[in-house]
Amino acid sequence: MGILEDKANARQFYKYLSKVYDSINPFIWNAEMRDTALEWLELSDNDRVLDVGSGTGFGTEGLLEYTPDVHGLDQSIHQMQKAFEKFGRTETVKFYRGDAERLPFQANSFDAVWSSGSIEYWPNPEAALTEFQRVVRPGGAVLVVGPDYPNSKVFQLLADAIMLFYDETEAQRMFESTGFVDIEHHIQQAYPGSPRAITTVARAPESQQKIDTDSPSQTQVQS
Repeated sequence: MGILEDKANARQFYKYLSKVYDSINPFIWNAEMRDTALEWLELSDNDRVLDVGSGTGFGTEGLLEYTPDVHGLDQSIHQMQKAFEKFGRTETVKFYRGDAERLPFQANSFDAVWSSGSIEYWPNPEAALTEFQRVVRPGGAVLVVGPDYPNSKVFQLLADAIMLFYDETEAQRMFESTGFVDIEHHIQQAYPGSPRAITTVARAPESQQKIDTDSPSQTQVQS
């Protein structure tokens, strides 16, 4: 497990990264890549969408071009404060501070789930994907963007020491093991030589039983 897959380390990391995140992010995950991924999600203007790991709101901005009903969740209050500056705390987007592996929502709460630049910090990605399937409606779409595993052995060792990197085979395994169907993978890149993103789009089964007994109550960020 990489050092930033520890939740406390990740929160501390983003305490400082939040100050420059919006300046650095376009070199790795830019608006053109985001907008292409949004097309794969195939949202409707009345969809209720959850943005997991919403951070400073870069993905949120794109989602709002498709639907006004967007909900953002992040564990880093420092990243969220940057998003508050853009959208307010509750005016445009409803924000929640929470954990991807234990989402504070009831089953079938959303028509779609989006997560970009977050999976690499999850200690247990399959637990989070199971939660995604729980909170999305049957047949609803889920899109996850993460860092593609590097080809170089040296960079692989470095990547594994920092956070989660994975390839298409591992992405397929994770989504299949958590029950998703219609799984597709896309490799995206800001420019030649820049880090590659792997974007996976999948759907929850049309027929499934969901249990809410262990899900926490919903708590919106108020302060």
